[in-house]
Amino acid sequence: MSATPSPPQRSDFKVLRPMQTRWMDNDHYGHVNNVAYYSYFDSAVNGYLMEATASDTRELSAIGIVAETGCRYLKEISFPDVLHIGLRLEKLGNSSVVYQLAVFRGTDTDPSAIGRFVHVYVDQKTRRPVPIPPVIRAALERL
Repeated sequence: MSATPSPPQRSDFKVLRPMQTRWMDNDHYGHVNNVAYYSYFDSAVNGYLMEATASDTRELSAIGIVAETGCRYLKEISFPDVLHIGLRLEKLGNSSVVYQLAVFRGTDTDPSAIGRFVHVYVDQKTRRPVPIPPVIRAALERL
């Protein structure tokens, strides 16, 4: 049996996207419900891409479709925590990209959660896989 690798630290991420928890994110148990993390990931990735490309990525001829997501929860977060979502590349392919994400509460250096997020780029009309658009690839390479 192999040991679980140490989680990444805040300093391992070049890009940290600010995110505010919302009242509605908390569940009956008083912490952010697991489904909210996926919303944070989606908002962080797409917010970064729109900002880094200075374009509305929804309007490109090729769009990123979420093909896979995952999350490992390490510490509770709760409203009104202010978060930073770290973004980095795990793999950059021809038509897909795998992101590693981490949720940091406040100024914590250790993550509260670690995520995996896969985008596959498809033609907006046919929904068939296509190469990642050059403007997106350039933004991804900066990660």
